[in-house]
Formats: sequence, C-alpha cells, structure tokens
Amino acid sequence: MDPANSAAFPGQFARSRRFSLGVPRHFTVSPDGSRVLFVRTASGTDPVGRLWQYEDGTEQLVADPALLVGAGTGPVPEEERLLRERARERSVGVVSYATDDAARLVAFALSGALWAVRTDGGVPFSVPAAGPVVDPRPSPDGRHIAYVSRRSFHVVDLNGADRQLARAEGPEVSYGLAEYVAAESMHRLRGYWWAPDSRHVLVARVDTGPVERRYLSDPADPTKRPQAIPYPAAGTPNAEVTLQLLSLEGERVDVDWDRKAYEYLVDAGWDAHGPFLAVQSRDQRIVRTLAVDPVTGATEVLHERTDPAWVELIDGTPARTASGALVLPEDDGDTRYLTVGGRRVTPEGLQLCAVLGVEGERVLFTASEDPLETHVWCHEPGHGSRRLSRGPGRYTGVGRGGTVVLAGVTPRGNEVGVIRGTEAGRGRSTGAESGSAGEAGSAGEVTYEPLASLAEEPSVTPRPLHLTLGERQLHGALFLPSWHREGAGKLPVLLDPYGGPAMQVVGRARGWFTCVSQWFAEQGFAVLVVDGRGTPNRGPAWEKAIHGDQLTPALEDQVDALRAAGARFGDLDLTRVAIRGWSFGGFLAAAAVLHHPDIFHAAVAGAPPTDQRLYDTHWKERFLGHPEEQPENYVRSSLIGHGHLLRRPLLLVHGLADDNVAAAHTLRFSAELLAAGKPHSVLPLPGATHLPAGDAVNEQLLHFQRDFLLDALARRVDEG
Repeated sequence: MDPANSAAFPGQFARSRRFSLGVPRHFTVSPDGSRVLFVRTASGTDPVGRLWQYEDGTEQLVADPALLVGAGTGPVPEEERLLRERARERSVGVVSYATDDAARLVAFALSGALWAVRTDGGVPFSVPAAGPVVDPRPSPDGRHIAYVSRRSFHVVDLNGADRQLARAEGPEVSYGLAEYVAAESMHRLRGYWWAPDSRHVLVARVDTGPVERRYLSDPADPTKRPQAIPYPAAGTPNAEVTLQLLSLEGERVDVDWDRKAYEYLVDAGWDAHGPFLAVQSRDQRIVRTLAVDPVTGATEVLHERTDPAWVELIDGTPARTASGALVLPEDDGDTRYLTVGGRRVTPEGLQLCAVLGVEGERVLFTASEDPLETHVWCHEPGHGSRRLSRGPGRYTGVGRGGTVVLAGVTPRGNEVGVIRGTEAGRGRSTGAESGSAGEAGSAGEVTYEPLASLAEEPSVTPRPLHLTLGERQLHGALFLPSWHREGAGKLPVLLDPYGGPAMQVVGRARGWFTCVSQWFAEQGFAVLVVDGRGTPNRGPAWEKAIHGDQLTPALEDQVDALRAAGARFGDLDLTRVAIRGWSFGGFLAAAAVLHHPDIFHAAVAGAPPTDQRLYDTHWKERFLGHPEEQPENYVRSSLIGHGHLLRRPLLLVHGLADDNVAAAHTLRFSAELLAAGKPHSVLPLPGATHLPAGDAVNEQLLHFQRDFLLDALARRVDEG
C-alpha cells in the first residue's frame, strides 16, 4: 500500500464522517413500487442531506436545503438534537422525513421550521407551525401534518390551521416524543402513530418527574449554564409513560394497561385492525403484545413472550399482516425464529435480526445463516421464506408494491439497488450463486437498478483474514500490514474489539471499522478483531451467556482468541500486545490491562462505562438485573474498585458532553487510579458527545491513539 494513502486516511475518515456521507439511506417506496424516495448528501464530504426521488431509472432532486429561502438559519430545537444524537446522525440538512401513505406528500424539519413538498414535481413550501418543529409526520391521507413543538403535540392542515391536541402540563412532561431509554436502549425513536383514518392519533405522554437529573456542563466555557437532563440510572425510577388516543376534534381516551407490572412501552402502531402496543416488565423477562380498543382504551393480551434471562427486543415487532396474523420473534433452543400467526416460518439455524415491513401477507425481514453475513429475506404464504440479497455482506432494505430496495455493506463498500418485479416481491431461493445484490442479474420479470453511492473510496483497503479461533469457534479477523511478508519479523499485536451486545464488527463487509483496523495495521500492528459471547446473530444462548456477568465471558473470549491466533501465526509477537476500543470496547480495553497485565501491555479506552450502576435502567438491568437485588453482578462487571490492579499504560478518552456514558465514568475511575498511585493518562474532549464530532478531533484521535500505543510498547521493549 502506498504510504501516502495511509497518511491521508485519518483526515479522510474524519471529513467523510466515517464514510457515511454520500451514501443513499432512509428509503420509502411508493405503494405501486414505481418510486423510491431517499436521502443522500451531494458528495462523500458534503454533510448536507438532500431528498431525492428515483423513478424510471432517473434521480430527481426533491428538496435541497441550500435552495430553500430561510431554511437552516435558526437553532436546532433541543428535542431534535437529542433525536439525532440517539440515531447517531452525522449529517445536517434533510436528515429524516416522513410521507403520507401514497408517498406523495413529504414533511421534514429544518432548524425547527416545518417544510413539505409534493413528489409530483412541486416546489418545497413552508408550513406555518406554532413553534420549533420536531418529528413531523403527514397523516395517511396527506391532508394534515402532526408534529411536536415545545413538548406539546400539534396537527396542522396544509392551509396553516393548527390544532394543539395535547399541551405539556409542565417542563417535565412531553407528548409525542420517545423517552431516553426508548430511544437509546429500545431503538424506539417515535412517540406517536397515526390511525389509518387520518382522524385519530395514538400519542405517548412522558413524565420525567420521577427521573434523576444529571447536569452536563462545558468546562471549556464556564459562562455556559449546565444543562439538566433526565437520566434513569440502573435501579432508579424510570419516566412514567402513558398512551392516549387523540382525535382531531379534541376527544381524548386514555389507554389502559397494567403499568405497574409493565412499565416499559416497547413499541406501538395502528393498522386496519386497530391500535396495538408491546409492553415489557421492569425485569425484562415478559413482553406482552396488546390490542387496544380505540373507543374505550381498554387493552387485550394478544401474545406473551417470556425468558428466564431477558426477552430480546426485535426491531419491527410486533406487527400484523392484512389478515391480522401477528408477526413476532420466538426463541427456542439456539434459534430465533420468525413467526406469523403463531407458526414458525423460518428454519432452525436462521437467526431473525429484524422485521423490515409487512405488506398484505408478505413479511420482509433480515436474518443471518452465518454470523458473518446478514441478508434480506421475504416470507409469503405459498412461497415460504426466501432470500433476496446475494453475495457476502450485511444488508437491510424496504419493500412495497413488488419493489425492494436493498442497502448493503459488502466487501466492496456500500451498495444500494432497487429490485423490481414479481420475484422481488416474493423472494428468491437461496443457493450457491455468487456476487452482490447488484449482480443478481435478471430472471423473468426481475430487474436490478443500482442507486449511486457518492461516498468516498477509502484510501486504505482492508485486507482481513477471517478466522475461527479457539474451542468456542470465535469469529475473528486478522489485519496485517500490506507491506509485511511472512517470516520477515515479529509484529506487535493490537486487539480492536467492540465485543458487546447489539453490535458485530467481524463480517464479510467493508465497514468503517474494518478500514480503521487496516489503518492501524499499516502503522505496524497485527490487528485482531473478535466477536465473542454476548454479540448478536449467533443464537439466543450465545447472546445470553453474559447474563449476570458482562465482563468475564467477553474478556475470556478476547484472551482465548489472541492465544489461538498467536499459535497459528508465528509473526504475532505476544510479548507486545495492546488493546483499544470505544464504549463497550473501551470497557473491555481497560479491563484487559487491569485483569490480565501478563497478556495485555497497553490500552486505550474511549468512553468506557467503568461503573455499571451509572448506566441506564433498561440497558443495564437487562444483563445484570436490579442493582439492589443483584449487587454482586454490578461489582463483578465494573472497573470501579479494581483500579489498584493497574500495572500497564492506560489512556482514557472521554467526551465531556456525553449523555450516554457520562464523563463521570472516566473521571471517577481516574480519581481511583490516582489515589492508588497508578500512573495513567486522560484525554478529555470538551463539547464531545458519545460519538465525538468535528473533523479535526476525529482525525487527531487516530494519531493520538497510535502514538500512545507505539510509545507504550516501545517502552516495554526498552524495559526488558
């Protein structure tokens, strides 16, 4: 590899926002399948999202923020900023949108202003609103737009007639917004759902009064007031979440369920069979699907899932087909099945990942046969469950009207395409065919049309060696320098894991993380990445092996994989081993040098959750239980209390505006290390959240970590 390409990578990585800019995303397909709406920036370094429509093989620009008079000039409402943060949104401009059922009217917010556009070639127009607008969504018939402003719920007609259907009774109450744990830990970013008749809305009311407050300040600017945020730490009260059925005429009906037993609102919806919701118990061992009477608000149990550890929440469920059949996951043995109407429709060993949509009796979903890949599948009565995406990669998608949009991260990078035709809607049998979705070719009535990705091509090309390591058959990837020749010399080893729930980093796909691992390899490391116990898509037993202990199994797997790789590759120098990671990966990195200093000789820990009791209720109690009932789980899974064990160089990095893993995790742990006389380094990032923003910061972070690790391992050699 050209050294200049390696040198250019950190700047490119930062400017491209982890190579996310320029990639088509947020797809909507029209009912007849003829049109596809999506968001894309103008290039791989342009951060401004624009709304596009694809039809008849051509792309049409629907909304460009740069051309809208007065757009993007005001401050972003705090609620919208938080939604972007929860969604890990890295662009500006049109970052999200919603449409009516016909995909003819589109609504979106720009810096708090409400905009709409018709997809028949019309010009975007502003819609008068009562205040800063958050999460606007048109009614199914396209006659109204619902939105949230100052925590109150509004519906506005296109002629500007505005109705406040629910007013926030105080600063701790909001209507139509998702609470913290819903957005951060349940992946529910919505707080209201339109009825098919466009005359009623199911709206969540959130009262954060019982929730503990945390205060985020900016030490770099002592003149700024601290920001108070409600944060339900493990073992403390959650927000009180209720639901109301609101009519455009002002009628209000409370939805009634046993909130004391089921305090979590997992998801909700409203289809032709009426409103429905999923609720979960505080210990997360029971999830109920409830039907709601739209007249009285009374609920009826349609289904109940239980698990002795926790019930895993699957995006897109519950759902219902046109006939009313419930679409749900089911765990049995070591397989997570898709069920429709109480019947399993996927085979043993195929792990359900998410439900992408239901149209008629057809269900579009993602699943993994192989943990290294995720594919889009379609189930339809009479045709079974068949795979649509082909070739290696991790895919998602959306489908309607016989058209399916496949968005994949493949070994070549981001690839997006539109499949049209009968077979696209019904799915195609799996087989030995090779190639990406874009190479599926044409068969019968099927056509494939690529959507252009304008993302930058990474200057570093990942060269992973996929490995199966140790007794537990751990999936790993080894990245070696492009200039290294076997037997030419020993390489220091860098472990680069995430290693925690809800995320895989090992796969047959060129994601941003594989590019970063290869860049570290070009700096002279042999980089090993491993997905251990607790990571998804390898079966329920694998995921739940960390129940009660989030540290020991995850760290054991990193150690076992390292030893197995060292035994297989003689050029790996196990006397010089470093580890780096962010969030859960940062937690693993710090734990590695604390508990295994004989194996790990230096670590960089970014945003590490060092004290598990400081993390949120839904996420942490899922794995460790309630801290008052099972305090030992929190002790064994925390770094706090073990600082005296540190014997190796450790760099702690943390954003001081992080409202997910609070900076207190690092600051308290650093204080403990200092009190124990343990030298270490701390790099604070003023103004940075859980994912640091700013091109300069992200570029220099890579350099800083590299230099710290190389220096630490060099000093180890010097010290003998």
